[in-house]
Amino acid sequence: MAFRLFVPILAGATLRERLLACIGATIGIALTGMISGLAMGSGPLVAMLVAPMGASAVLLFAVPSSPLAQPWSIIGGNTISALVGVTVAHFVHDTVIASGLAVALAIAAMSFTRSLHPPGGAAALTGVLGGPAVAAAGFLFPFVPVALNSTILVALGFLFHKLSRRNYPHVHVPAARGHGTADRPPAERVGFRPEDVDAALSALDETFDIDRDDLERLLRQVELQAMVRSQRTLLCKDIMSLDVISVAEKASADDARKQLIDHNIRTLPVIDADGRLSGAVGLRELTRATDTVKGVMSKAGTASPDNPAMSLLPVLTDGRSHAVVIVDAERRILGLITQTDLLAAAARLQQADRAPLKAVA
Repeated sequence: MAFRLFVPILAGATLRERLLACIGATIGIALTGMISGLAMGSGPLVAMLVAPMGASAVLLFAVPSSPLAQPWSIIGGNTISALVGVTVAHFVHDTVIASGLAVALAIAAMSFTRSLHPPGGAAALTGVLGGPAVAAAGFLFPFVPVALNSTILVALGFLFHKLSRRNYPHVHVPAARGHGTADRPPAERVGFRPEDVDAALSALDETFDIDRDDLERLLRQVELQAMVRSQRTLLCKDIMSLDVISVAEKASADDARKQLIDHNIRTLPVIDADGRLSGAVGLRELTRATDTVKGVMSKAGTASPDNPAMSLLPVLTDGRSHAVVIVDAERRILGLITQTDLLAAAARLQQADRAPLKAVA
């Protein structure tokens, strides 16, 4: 209770994420000002860095997945809004009226150009209330320094997020349609559908600071976690195969193919010289193999024996993976769970859930 004020107000926020945001903002704003100063020179009426960049930095480094923090939103939103502000100031000389009109028109302009960015409102106000520096720059102000500042900040943000292994610009990667057909991925054929998300958003009649595709992805993850929680008693070690057929890294592609065909299986775990899991191969990988298995193996899906079995659903329904290898802390193989294993377990659970209802009836 004593630390309630320090609880993050954004979903998913962690201390690490906030520290990264602080470091990124420090570097981004400092370098943006420095580079802009070198590009524009110095002088009493030269604004090397405009105030709205501080707000842009908050979005760019603290919530990089927000639709309001994407490159076009930052560059387009700030530049268009500053242009609106300067234009309104040029034609409307009453400061109070000009201020309100500039922000209102900036919101409209950003909405029509799909570049909505909250600091754009401040950029529009700066165009009206910026003082001698902005007045001297005139219609150049939206481009130098606003567009220049925004472009440099986005470039630095892209580099920072790349180095910190964060996804920016934020791009939604749809689930793979592994068989090259028009069918939806298996995981999306049950439960809610995309049109249900659209209907819910329409019914709520509110605007949320999250991309619509990200919202659908979040809801599917919530759906999965709810199912995992309800079936938490079924663990990987309860249903895994124990007699696992594997192949060595140095084995030939022909040997691996023979193993797959002889045992009528679709995935072979690949082990290194120390007996630890290093990858997996199937007939898909082996079709392009000319030498050893190691050259064509792919990354193997893995899990711990104590993981809930239903948590493997995303991997086993991605259209590419046919099995998950169960390993210990040293990546030694303990077992294997195939799509068939999980399907049989799910069917058994469904039968068990229905039995008490029949007994009561």
